[in-house]
Amino acid sequence: MTWILGPHWAAEVGRMPSVNGPEKECVATQILRQLPLADKTSVWGTLGTIRPHLSFDVEKDVQTLLGTVSGRGVDYRTIIDLLTNRSNEQCQQIAKEFLDFTKQDLLTTLQAAVPANLEGFVAGLLRPAAQYDAHEIKAALKGPEVETLTEILCTRTNQQLREILRFYKNDFKSDFEKDVASGTSGWLKDLLVALSQGKRERYSGVIDYILIDQDTKALVDADGGGHAGKLQESEWVRILTQRSPEHLNRVFSCYQKRRGLPVEEAVQRIFRGQAQAAGLTLVSLLRNTPLYLARKLYQAVKGPRGNARTLARIMISRRETDLLSVRVEFRKHYGVSLYSFLMAETDGNGQAAVLGLCRAEDL
Repeated sequence: MTWILGPHWAAEVGRMPSVNGPEKECVATQILRQLPLADKTSVWGTLGTIRPHLSFDVEKDVQTLLGTVSGRGVDYRTIIDLLTNRSNEQCQQIAKEFLDFTKQDLLTTLQAAVPANLEGFVAGLLRPAAQYDAHEIKAALKGPEVETLTEILCTRTNQQLREILRFYKNDFKSDFEKDVASGTSGWLKDLLVALSQGKRERYSGVIDYILIDQDTKALVDADGGGHAGKLQESEWVRILTQRSPEHLNRVFSCYQKRRGLPVEEAVQRIFRGQAQAAGLTLVSLLRNTPLYLARKLYQAVKGPRGNARTLARIMISRRETDLLSVRVEFRKHYGVSLYSFLMAETDGNGQAAVLGLCRAEDL
C-alpha cells in the first residue's frame, strides 16, 4: 500500500523522535499518533484498508463473476478477491449491472454458489453498509447479543443510524424500537433505544469545561455519590448516549478524580445483568473504539466461544472507515500484527476473505 501525504506531513514526520531497537514504531503508527480525534479522516480521507479500485470496470467485473458461477466448478477465490478489492459503492454498481444484464440478483446468485462459511461475507460485501448493519442488528436481537447491538449503535454516525433504521423497517416490515421493547426491558431497553435515536453530539474541537463539570456532577449525583443520595440510571443513559466520545473521555477522567474509582466500576455497581454488559461495552467503545474492536477480533478467533460472524462483521463494517487503526491497536495490544494473527489462526476460503480485507502486514 502506498501512502500519499501532503508536504506538511513530511515536516511532521521529520519532527517525530527517532526510536531505535525493540521500541521502534512503524511510520504508520507514528503518523496515527499525530492525528487529532476530531479530524482523524482528514489526511487520507479514510483510515480504512479498502479504497475504490483505481482500474474499476463494472462490465468486466460482471463478466468475471458470471464466469465463476457458470462453469463446472465455482471459483471461490476469484469471487473473494474481486469483492474484497472493491469499495462498497463499486460493489453496488456491480450488483446493479449484474441485475440489468442477467435479470438475476447477484447476492442470491453468489450465495447459492459459495459454501456456507462464505455466505455471510458475500452478503456483507454486496449489501449497502446500512442494510448490512440492519440485518446484523436483527440477528443480534434474537439473543439478544447486547455487545453486538451496542457496538453497532454506538459506532455509527447519526445519519448512518437513520439509514440503518430505514433499511430495518423496509426489509423486516417492523419497527426497531418495538422489537427492542419486545426483546429487552428496563435500562437495557432504554440504553439501546437512546443509542438508536442518533442524538450524539459531534465534537467541535472546543473543550467545554463548564459542561464537563456539569456532566461529571450529574454522574456523581446519579450514582449516589452526591447529595441526591439515590441511583438515577437515566442520567447515565442520557449522558453516555448524547455526548461526543472526546467530551466523555474528559468526563470519565474528572469522574475518577472526584469519586476515586473508574467509571467502569460505577457502571458495574449501577447496572445489572445485560444492561451492565451493554454499559461496559459502551464505555469501552467511547474510550477507544479501535482497541475495543481489536480485542473483539481476537476473542472472535481465539476465545472459548469463537464467533465467525463477529469476525466477519468487524472486518467488513470497518474496512472503509478505521480498520487501519484497529490494526495498529491489535499489534500494540497483542504484540503481533492482525494479518499474521489471521494467517496463523484461520484457514480456507474464510481466511482468504479476512486477509483480503486486512490487506497487509504491519511490520
